[in-house]
Amino acid sequence: MPVQTVNSRIRGFICINAHPVGCAANVRAQIDAVGRTLAAGPAAAPAGAPGDALVIGSSTGYGLASLVTAVFGYGARALGVCLERPPHGDKTASAGWYNLAEVHRLARQAGRPVETVNGDAYSREVKEQVIARLRQTGARLGSVVYSLASPKRLDPASGTSFSSVLKPIGAVYRSKSINLGSDQITSVEIAPASEADVEATRKVMGGEDWELWLNALLDAGVLAPGCRTVAYSYIGPELTYPVYRSGTIGKAKEHLEATARALGRRLGERLGGEAYVSVNKALVTQASSAIPVVPLYISILYKIMKARGTHEGTAEQIARLFRDHLAPGRQPRLDAGGRIRIDDLEMDPATQREVAAIWERVTTENLFELTDYAGFKQEFRSLFGFEVPGVDYTLPVETDVAL
Repeated sequence: MPVQTVNSRIRGFICINAHPVGCAANVRAQIDAVGRTLAAGPAAAPAGAPGDALVIGSSTGYGLASLVTAVFGYGARALGVCLERPPHGDKTASAGWYNLAEVHRLARQAGRPVETVNGDAYSREVKEQVIARLRQTGARLGSVVYSLASPKRLDPASGTSFSSVLKPIGAVYRSKSINLGSDQITSVEIAPASEADVEATRKVMGGEDWELWLNALLDAGVLAPGCRTVAYSYIGPELTYPVYRSGTIGKAKEHLEATARALGRRLGERLGGEAYVSVNKALVTQASSAIPVVPLYISILYKIMKARGTHEGTAEQIARLFRDHLAPGRQPRLDAGGRIRIDDLEMDPATQREVAAIWERVTTENLFELTDYAGFKQEFRSLFGFEVPGVDYTLPVETDVAL
């Protein structure tokens, strides 16, 4: 069993290894955050268990927080789907693998059944594998969370591989950004998307695969009456609209929202079920770190929200989503577009006015003073188990950790 000292290996917005002890500590911190958030709500205890849960994209980010909330916040029996790299020789596993290893360990201790299917969630084979496992265990899903974030998707019908792109539509986009390698404020210029770019991004990040999953689960008879399904999205401030909400990603998200409406009608007719899109807050993830402009925006946003006492991490966001909107007995509050909005604290007008003011003033020289870029960098590293408080990185650790 390889025992070694693990140091981070980061290049820009990519970390190619992970620390198992740091990842485990992150999971325990998320469980604690879920407990605090549920206890702080309008009811002292959850309104009721959401039944068996399926989380598609369960190993990191909002998907991991959804799994943690369902299992440790509501006592659900859960199955997660992800695509993560196991450890091999002296190479560490991916962060998502170590995250789930700790979820499994703690769930076993608590007597709460959790299973993971590790494979390509876009494929027919994994859908069939999940359905077979649900039938074997007699599960009836009361909650299905769709939280996939992948740059590529192989269409199971055509065999064509599609890659999403982050581009504006109709005009070149120019803005400030941060060079994550040099910590310098720079200018970025992104050429407009082609029609093929827009369609490819829709195929990857729209609602097509979510609909395939729900149709398969519905046809297999593994959804419980009243089942609720939710997919995650983001809107953001006007300063990011050209490259995000009004760009290729935004078109994909429009498709996701249309899919929610179609799924809601189908589930309602068959099971009295519901489908929603939840618009979540901007947070540090490997995906968001790769988007031009967004790291700078998040660094400014975090500075302001932490000062105001309104900052939330992934666990707090998802625990609040279930506590206030998705748990049994809760009726979701929707915006004019039919979406759940847990980005409400981020989009507070006073907060956004402060963001806009700092955006105009920020330079390389005052970056660390005016923003929480130091916090952004620390939180990015912590995604992979590094710079986690309380972890001694000088100690050798076992890297061959099984789920």
